Amino acid sequence: MCDTLKKRSILNRKAEPPKARLGRRRVWVSSMLIAFSLCFSKDYSVALQANKPKEYKVNTLKQITFHKMNYNFEQFYCLDEIVYKESRWNYKAKNPKSSASGLFQVLKSKEKDPIKQIDQGLKYINHRYDGCACKALAHHKAKGWY
Repeated sequence: MCDTLKKRSILNRKAEPPKARLGRRRVWVSSMLIAFSLCFSKDYSVALQANKPKEYKVNTLKQITFHKMNYNFEQFYCLDEIVYKESRWNYKAKNPKSSASGLFQVLKSKEKDPIKQIDQGLKYINHRYDGCACKALAHHKAKGWY
């Protein structure tokens, strides 16, 4: 009975996969080197783009607007629909039929900075619609402008 136990244990040992400790160590060391090089390497692309104006993506502009609206979901969805209809969240948008430009298509606005355009549009909605973007959206749906 002891002979069969030994044979089984020898067979089990032979059937085990070879240990890959050295390979695992190499993978771990190389991944750590990559992580440290990414963390501590200098980024020279920022220095090259210092003279270029900052480009804003749509999601970034929406996040800034949502933050400036004090995280009010309902009002933000109404405002999002207005801005999408007016400029498709393109802060460089210009209306060829009038002097309106920017995110909110404010008349006679020469503001190029999208953050200032957001401030300007929110100030307009606060003044005209008592800070209620949903009232502005209802007016926009009824009249075609807000």
